[in-house]
Amino acid sequence: MHRRDFLRTMGATFAAGTLLAAARGVDAAAMTSAGTTKLDAAAYRRRRRYARLPCGDIAYLDHGSGPAALFLHGFPLNSFQWRGAIERLSLQRRCIAPDWMGLGYTRVAAGQSVAPAAQAAMLAALLDALGIDAVDVVANDSGGAIAQLFVTRYPQRVRTLLLTNCDVENDSPPAALLPVIEMSRRGEFVDRWLAPWLADKALARSAQGIGGMCYQYPEHPSDEAIDYYLAPLCADGQKPLVHAYALGLAPNPLAGIEAALRRCTVPTRILWGTADDIFSQASPDYLQRTLANPRGVRRIPGAKLFFPEEYPDLIAEEARHLWATS
Repeated sequence: MHRRDFLRTMGATFAAGTLLAAARGVDAAAMTSAGTTKLDAAAYRRRRRYARLPCGDIAYLDHGSGPAALFLHGFPLNSFQWRGAIERLSLQRRCIAPDWMGLGYTRVAAGQSVAPAAQAAMLAALLDALGIDAVDVVANDSGGAIAQLFVTRYPQRVRTLLLTNCDVENDSPPAALLPVIEMSRRGEFVDRWLAPWLADKALARSAQGIGGMCYQYPEHPSDEAIDYYLAPLCADGQKPLVHAYALGLAPNPLAGIEAALRRCTVPTRILWGTADDIFSQASPDYLQRTLANPRGVRRIPGAKLFFPEEYPDLIAEEARHLWATS
């Protein structure tokens, strides 16, 4: 094909894609080079949906097509944590990313528990509501603890499991989280930590903020991510639920799970940031020798707890490989 004909063909293809995007209500300027939607905060907010369940109105993203993948976020984040990975994986998977009860934009029913066991039950109800039988699970932080509860209670609903830095039975809750739990017991955590970070983005990214504690690179989290994560948690009506979420992490929600994990034949890949000083660096090896069908450990040098937000290409690469070989 001559170069002029090639360029004409490519231009027509792009125009057709732009028209299709417009017909679907997608901003063509927000399309990535791969043809998927760029999930900045504005796009994520527009795409947020709610599933009305007995436990509350569960906020979630439903993006992409193919077999379903379920993305489980950390504390005190919400599903926006997975935006980069979802952008990259939405051509292979229907990506479902809920906000936990007590975090993000989920509206919790009165009297509803937000402890990890209740969160696992919520996931099953959400998948039922969406007509999804089985998922590939990708999880981080306390989302990893809930993922372990989910896979041992509903093993037939999980095809594969990709775990990043998270709780394990002998490190849950980690010692570094105990001050947060104690502040939450006194009803002070949001006002003492989260509200100042929301008001001062530089503080949030400092060594004393969530950035220095949980991210490798000093530009993270971005201003829009801080707003998207923390603004709903600092609302007066939401603060007790945030504290309840933290209190649900103690006593150990994974106590006694090891025997069930030893019977768990779901293919499980483990990714672990080596600079995380919240969860033990011995935990990935514990998981590798405990699970019945481990697929190895990959350590990410210098990465901290919330590295999945900073390494979306790595998450996508590992997820694709796990899915293709399981």
